[in-house]
Amino acid sequence: MLRRWWLRRRHGAGEWGFLLQPPPAGEWVSLDLETTGLDPAKDHILSLAAVPIRGGRLLLSERFERQIRPDRAFGIESIRHHRITPEEAASGISVTPAVREFLHWLGSRRLLGYHLAFDLAMLAPHVQGLTGFALPNARADLAEAMAAREHLLHPEVPPNLEFEHIAAQLGVTVLGRHTALGDAVTTGLCWLALHARGEKPR
Repeated sequence: MLRRWWLRRRHGAGEWGFLLQPPPAGEWVSLDLETTGLDPAKDHILSLAAVPIRGGRLLLSERFERQIRPDRAFGIESIRHHRITPEEAASGISVTPAVREFLHWLGSRRLLGYHLAFDLAMLAPHVQGLTGFALPNARADLAEAMAAREHLLHPEVPPNLEFEHIAAQLGVTVLGRHTALGDAVTTGLCWLALHARGEKPR
């Protein structure tokens, strides 16, 4: 709370002050990135997708989706994972304008993801470079929520937090695995299914 107060004092009247406003009640944004690898220090974003959740519904028609041109080449293992070829990646836009568009679209809404910390680490240097501060949005992680749920139900069993297993446990069909939009949509549907079982979003 103190940090948010300080950020508002320093940045509240600037271009990015809207990020520091209170989030709209009952609204989430399910976010996913596809990247050239799993090291935020050296890998690059290839695609970014986000889908709003409002009123108990996933609003695909309001989605944000951008293909991003990376700053370096990537190899066959990366292609096997996300199925984005170098030719396809080259047709994307550069990362800075993509992140700028995303932040204006996102506003102060709460973020949701599957292992969201990785996605936020990939975005962090671009957000910091644009705004001068770290992304302040509240966030929740599907894997963490499922781990807490499984610990309550089966405290003696280590939880299986594989994406496909979580979806199966919640009765959700996995859509477009290892695409930014498919994973964002599936994560959002899992969150809604978890909420429908009486597990309140944190």
